[in-house]
Amino acid sequence: MDYNEAIDYIHSTHKFGSKLGLENITKLMDLLGNPQNKLKIIHIAGTNGKGSTSNMIHDVLASAGYKVGLFISPFLEEFTERIQINGNNINKENLAKTTALVKDKVNEMLDSGSNHPTEFEIVTAIGFQYFYEHNVDFVILEVGMGGRFDSTNVIEKSIVSIITSISVDHVQYLGDTVEKIAFEKAGIIKENGDVVVYPQDFRIVEVIKKQAEKKNASIYETSENDIQLLNAGLFGQDLKYLKNDVFKLPTFKLGLLGEHQIYNCVTALRALEILKNKGYNITEENIINGLCSCKFAGRFEVINQKPIIILDGGHNISGIESFTNTIKKYMSGKKIILFYGMLKDKNPSTVIDYLLSISKKIYTLTPDNPRAIDAKDMSNLINNYTNIASPLCSVDEAINIIKKSDSDDCFAFAGSLYMLGEVRTKLKDNGFMK
Repeated sequence: MDYNEAIDYIHSTHKFGSKLGLENITKLMDLLGNPQNKLKIIHIAGTNGKGSTSNMIHDVLASAGYKVGLFISPFLEEFTERIQINGNNINKENLAKTTALVKDKVNEMLDSGSNHPTEFEIVTAIGFQYFYEHNVDFVILEVGMGGRFDSTNVIEKSIVSIITSISVDHVQYLGDTVEKIAFEKAGIIKENGDVVVYPQDFRIVEVIKKQAEKKNASIYETSENDIQLLNAGLFGQDLKYLKNDVFKLPTFKLGLLGEHQIYNCVTALRALEILKNKGYNITEENIINGLCSCKFAGRFEVINQKPIIILDGGHNISGIESFTNTIKKYMSGKKIILFYGMLKDKNPSTVIDYLLSISKKIYTLTPDNPRAIDAKDMSNLINNYTNIASPLCSVDEAINIIKKSDSDDCFAFAGSLYMLGEVRTKLKDNGFMK
């Protein structure tokens, strides 16, 4: 099997849908020898903020000299982004080799009468096998959806579980209230484990606390009052950590932008404190270096300065609220030219007020996903409120608009990550990179 054959095989399994449950992934991992149970895992669930929190912890641990695996989804530009070690994507040869092994085990499952694993289950198995073979010190493991029945939860234990910001999303799978969704996310908590919780609605925290008590797990709540913003600009935020009982941190810079990233940061810091108390060698210098250099493609990413071009994958109501609040903060009240695309199941009508609050003009795009709302339909929806939206047929059209516009204009691409990958690649190809 070569790389292209591996990618074709993985994507061909998309037809088996998205199924929550651990029966299939458990059988597959058994056939592989359960490599996931030989790894030190930091397990992260949540509606928003999983990727940012994962990247912060990853960058600090890598700065401390550890070999750190990172398992994320979805990818922006290349599939190999989903499985990384110390910032390096799995190479094509290793992906092909590991996929071939997993495919053999899938065939054994089918021969025994088991159901075919889903695409996400197969990718999860590839990640675990690759990290085990490459003897990583840690795996930062991002949940795909939910937690309790997500295939990543096949692990027997974790060093620490983290639950980031929770809001209503994937209601057909997880429930239609934040309490029901919190219950599903809390399913990653392990017996006698440790769990860190992002600062959020007390109703959510109470659900997580109850699940932690059932598992005899220690819960570490974070607070907005644990951290202070001192200064912010387009390329970083100066912060002061106020809970200095483990790390004695001076003022430090966080490379990610937005108020929500400050609270993701305090969540990451609490998890790092737990690791420090477990005996891992993490210094204040590691934290300062890791957080300063931390970047996350497509999350309020300033990709170009003249003109200013921002990419943000706020794909649900909570993400869009964070994106628009951040725009207002860093763009000093300027209206922007917005390129926007969204999936139908993310309730497009609920985000329109947020989009209109920041936009001088909106161009709509159709994300590359069967669940996408068509650009024309999204444009019509917006124009029911204010007539400032126009549909585009392609990302190339959007780039041509930027090329012809005044350099003082501010541009933002926002919405579905299924759109932002193509946008980011084409912007770079056209010379737009800060």
